Amino acid sequence: MTNVLTSKFDSMTGGLVGNRDLGGLWLILAAVAALPIFWFGFQSLGDAWMTPEYSHGPIIPILSAYLFLRDMRKVPPPTAPVTDRMPGLVIIIIAMGIAILGNLVRIPDIVTYAFIVWVGGMILLSFGFSRGLVFWTGVLHLVYMLPLPNFLYWQLTIQLQLISSETGVWFVRMMGIPVFLEGNVIDLGIYKLQVAEACSGLRYLFPILSFSYVFCVLYNGPKWHKVVILLAAAPITVFMNSFRIGVIGVLVNSYGIEQAEGFLHYFEGWVIFAACIGLLFLLAVIMQRFQRNPARITDTLDIDFDGLGGQLARITTIPLSRPLIIATVFTSVVSAAFLITPARDVERVDREPFGFFPIQIGDWESYTTPLDPSVENVLAADDYVQATFSAPSEIAPVGFFSAYYHKQTEGSGIHSPQVCLPVGGWEVFGIEDMTLDLEAETGWAPFQTNRAVIQKGLQQQIVYYWFEQRGRRMTNDFAVKMITVWDSLTTGRSDGSLVRFTTPVMPGEVPADADARLKRLIVETLPILPRFLPE
Repeated sequence: MTNVLTSKFDSMTGGLVGNRDLGGLWLILAAVAALPIFWFGFQSLGDAWMTPEYSHGPIIPILSAYLFLRDMRKVPPPTAPVTDRMPGLVIIIIAMGIAILGNLVRIPDIVTYAFIVWVGGMILLSFGFSRGLVFWTGVLHLVYMLPLPNFLYWQLTIQLQLISSETGVWFVRMMGIPVFLEGNVIDLGIYKLQVAEACSGLRYLFPILSFSYVFCVLYNGPKWHKVVILLAAAPITVFMNSFRIGVIGVLVNSYGIEQAEGFLHYFEGWVIFAACIGLLFLLAVIMQRFQRNPARITDTLDIDFDGLGGQLARITTIPLSRPLIIATVFTSVVSAAFLITPARDVERVDREPFGFFPIQIGDWESYTTPLDPSVENVLAADDYVQATFSAPSEIAPVGFFSAYYHKQTEGSGIHSPQVCLPVGGWEVFGIEDMTLDLEAETGWAPFQTNRAVIQKGLQQQIVYYWFEQRGRRMTNDFAVKMITVWDSLTTGRSDGSLVRFTTPVMPGEVPADADARLKRLIVETLPILPRFLPE
């Protein structure tokens, strides 16, 4: 009779009486069973961690584990039955669904975010909903190990490049050195320095934001102090990165271009990174001094490792419960189905490579030029064409550029000209949607395009660009991402391209003259585009 009772489910606790020490084993089984579902995200995460911007990534799970073990001290073993495990099971099922979606549309970021949700669900299931909420700080901190979506990354990169350039030039002028700024190009006269992607400050910003989060958790002080520390991380990082650029400008002006290259350049970066961490800690100490009963400087942050080994050992004694068994079995079944289901191939479409793009279209003749290797590497397009068209009746040429991507998932995709134009020193004075109505000339229905006015010094250009997305012409890069996810899920296609036309506003011309010139080439080009950009 006793043996029968010990194998029954306890309706009060959702646990198995007499099997309390098996919970840790079932947790391990659940984690192993989930690996195939999340593996695609883990692979992408490993690739991201190999880049300088996200090289801090492997440290994040370690810090999150430390926060988790600290919080376990607040959650002693239960003295009463735990009856609120089911919300954790629901969250686990939701996380698995999100991960499957990420695998289907081949977007690893969705899978990795689903993994964090799954971790949170497993904690809520293991400890119960009310007790498991104590661990939210460690789970939320895992977000800092993930890379930003590409379209956000490039937007942020360019904005920080421009801010750092402008502030760095301000530092140089403070030293009495004549300097001129065009976009992100610092002109010192003899030397020109381009504030490249690597100098945007993101290599400092991402890890320092993570450190500021941990500072907030460990800080001994009121909550509003913690908020100040968290919010101060970004401006401190941007300011110090700008100061670094200013110092490099001064050193290059005085001692030559080698001051911006090699070991010295990277050493200066590490000095600024350490300075940012020091300033965050100094801010914490200063705010601590203004408290009624300030702690010692060594106690500003509550860093304590005592007893963490014992807390880690407690994980092996988590009670075996009905929701934990259900979660493990459900995860195993989903993973098995996932493994035996044939992978969905990305549908390939027939198109002509840009190598066959006509060099003559009507009265227009062209020549092509390759991109700079560094630009081509960042662009990461499967195929592209960059051509300059001229016609006897036109007083200025028109540049045509198009980049084609076989798939816009798995971290690849189009870079908007709005992001790329400032890199060459061009300033964007305005971007607006406009309707191109060329139906009478081409048979194409009217569609929207972006019209941008850019300027470098006294040179002004008009730019038209849109995103060609499987028969759709779109102007918003975020909408492009959303429709690509949908098409990848429903049709298996995620190919797409950027189309851009550019022409200068010549002396004696008004912008309307340049607009008319662009439209004349577009009229000739549109009918042949479907050969290279399939609908």
